Amino acid sequence: MIKVILCDDHAMVRRGIRDTISEATDIQVVGEAGSYPELRDVMRKVECDVLVLDLNLPGRGGLEVLGTLKEEGSSVKTLVVSMYPEDQYAIRCLRAGARGYLNKAGEPAELVAAIRTVMQGRKYVTADVAQMLVDTLNAPESEELHASLSERELQTLQKIASGKKLSDIAEELMLSPKTVSVYRARVLEKLHLANNAELTVYAIRNGIV
Repeated sequence: MIKVILCDDHAMVRRGIRDTISEATDIQVVGEAGSYPELRDVMRKVECDVLVLDLNLPGRGGLEVLGTLKEEGSSVKTLVVSMYPEDQYAIRCLRAGARGYLNKAGEPAELVAAIRTVMQGRKYVTADVAQMLVDTLNAPESEELHASLSERELQTLQKIASGKKLSDIAEELMLSPKTVSVYRARVLEKLHLANNAELTVYAIRNGIV
């Protein structure tokens, strides 16, 4: 039996994933969490083989969670299931230690297949991500400017480009407005841009929103 923990800040999403997994007789959900502190608590109480992790968590984000688990030498195999576009996050997640990446818009059967695949010690990626990995290997050494952004900086860029105010972004990410302003300033500096309008144009041109 494959023991799975679900970590997503939306209870309805967790329920949907649980219902999908329940159809597989070899997979069992043994715990759920809506944030990193809750996840740590659950992982202390129950043993699991696979962690199904969302990226957009309050406080510490999914990429940060991946980094922490990697630093701790955790044996848990992590499958990222996120609404974020594959072309911006899949390779980042794999580099951070995830065993697979799946978009929430995918077919339910894909989720079950992905869990079984990572449990076997293999990586799970869609055909599109596999092609991106091949393209990355064949690409020149130079990377796009936004490849240097941290998870929070990229999230800030996405949300600003989507028209959200800094105060709203701060509330969503459970950060102070001052901290979000710092992230915005770092993004402007790294991308060599001057204002929110230029950020939005950059994000659209590069498929970030």
